[in-house]
Amino acid sequence: MRSYIEIGKIVAPHGVAGALRVEPWCDSPQVLAGMKRVFFPPLAKGEPYREVAVLRGSVQGNRVLLTLSGTDSREKAEGLRNCLLYAFREDIPVPEGAFLIDDLKGLPVIDADTGRLYGTLRDVLSGPAGELYEIASDKGPVLLPAVPEFIKKTVPEEGIYITPIPGFFDEI
Repeated sequence: MRSYIEIGKIVAPHGVAGALRVEPWCDSPQVLAGMKRVFFPPLAKGEPYREVAVLRGSVQGNRVLLTLSGTDSREKAEGLRNCLLYAFREDIPVPEGAFLIDDLKGLPVIDADTGRLYGTLRDVLSGPAGELYEIASDKGPVLLPAVPEFIKKTVPEEGIYITPIPGFFDEI
């Protein structure tokens, strides 16, 4: 399990005082806007992540506006364009029964009734009607809607148990 998780990408400066417009990669932009600190990746291998205090955060549409300590001009903000932001795992609020996507990636996807292994979870994608699980199977990637009708239970130490309808997975 990684200690730091990607939570967003700085896409542009906002205004002249150093605020940043950030594309949030959280379930909700409010999670990123509510962070007290964020981290930049190490500059070189073996160095630590670089912690920066969040002075102010707010949601504007589908973006988050952040003001970070030490970024007090448009020029400094411009220098951070396209930088990834990370959060320390323990700083992310996770409700009871919920999971971080990062913790689910790589888990085996198993038939809840037969125990058949379909593949592993590669990613969780946002679709127009909700989240989709991208499952790496022997036949290639399969997209499965992440809804209770298909996802029966998730056990991070074991796998994701599903009951797919015919056609999601070709018979092997």
